[in-house]
Amino acid sequence: MLSQSAVAGVQAAPSQRMASIDVMRGITVAFMIMVNNNGQNELAYRWMNHSSWNGFTPTDLVFPTFLFVMGISLVLSLKTRRSRQASNTQLLSHIFRRTAILFLLGLVVNGFPWFHLGTLRIYGVLQRIAICYLFASLLQLFTRKVSVYLLLTLLCLAGYWVILCKLPVPGHGIPGKDFALLDPDINLVAYVDRHIFPHRLFEGTRDPEGLLSDIPSFASTLLGMIAGQWLVSTRQGTLKLRGLLIAGFALLVAGALWSFRFPINKKLWTSSYVLYAAGWSVLILATCYFVVEIRRRRGGWMSPWLAFGANAIVAYVFSELLSSAVADFHINSQQSIQQFVYQGFFQYIVTPAFGSLVYSVVFAVVCFVPVWLLYRRKIVIKL
Repeated sequence: MLSQSAVAGVQAAPSQRMASIDVMRGITVAFMIMVNNNGQNELAYRWMNHSSWNGFTPTDLVFPTFLFVMGISLVLSLKTRRSRQASNTQLLSHIFRRTAILFLLGLVVNGFPWFHLGTLRIYGVLQRIAICYLFASLLQLFTRKVSVYLLLTLLCLAGYWVILCKLPVPGHGIPGKDFALLDPDINLVAYVDRHIFPHRLFEGTRDPEGLLSDIPSFASTLLGMIAGQWLVSTRQGTLKLRGLLIAGFALLVAGALWSFRFPINKKLWTSSYVLYAAGWSVLILATCYFVVEIRRRRGGWMSPWLAFGANAIVAYVFSELLSSAVADFHINSQQSIQQFVYQGFFQYIVTPAFGSLVYSVVFAVVCFVPVWLLYRRKIVIKL
């Protein structure tokens, strides 16, 4: 369904949009598309790949930042919908419909192009977004108190620490005592996923978007909601900026300190990872807020990010479908379209790593074309 004024995907738009949030969302989605589509992962720069296990790279920042921005957007969206006298029944209908569409889109992305239903991956990026969106939206209907959001964030992070570090894994014992803490395969997250969806996990024995790790992912969204409440407050812009800077550095320090006992790990979405990634997200938000809202540096430089941000889910889904197509369809018996293009041209640009980066940029530009056309026509795909 197309709409000239509707809000797209997860980022429901208020009538008076905060442009800095749109810019941040657009940058996040563009970088997400790039890091998901390296020419060849093993040859790419390290910062263009996720950490193999414990650790942190800029690529590991993408997904939690998207959830963080979604949390902000939910606050702005609800404020506008309430001002338009939307009833709880209307809001609930909207929430459940969007959740279902996001989850189903995630299944389509996972299955495309062959849709092997017997091994179809159930977990995924869009599925996690749908789950976090559902619970965050329902929470907002219940309360808009920052103290409640903060308490739930702490409970999610502390509870997840207990799950991974204190509870025994059946058949293996206590983490850190009977086996290494955060062992890739011996942890409760992987254990639960293997019993719920055997043969449907992204990495065979585990899944980076597994069920239990939705708990700390929700905390990433809650932190965005707290930031959103700070932004819509009546405080002066400079005070809001100062608060963001203080919060950003505090979260970075808290995450780094906790990592000595509970390592930063994107694939398990550890609590220290939530805090550390949120620190960077808040500092990026502060930068965008300073440039766009306080210094009022607006103009043509914003257009690409606004285009990506306006149809963020569309851009992501298009990129994933295109990525699957070029990876699964073959030029010959030995090379997929993706391998043929990268190995035949891009890997020879300066170095293989630089060529991989250029491939990522070109792929993002290709994905930019449809959302730019939509943006120019002021069309937003309404889920």
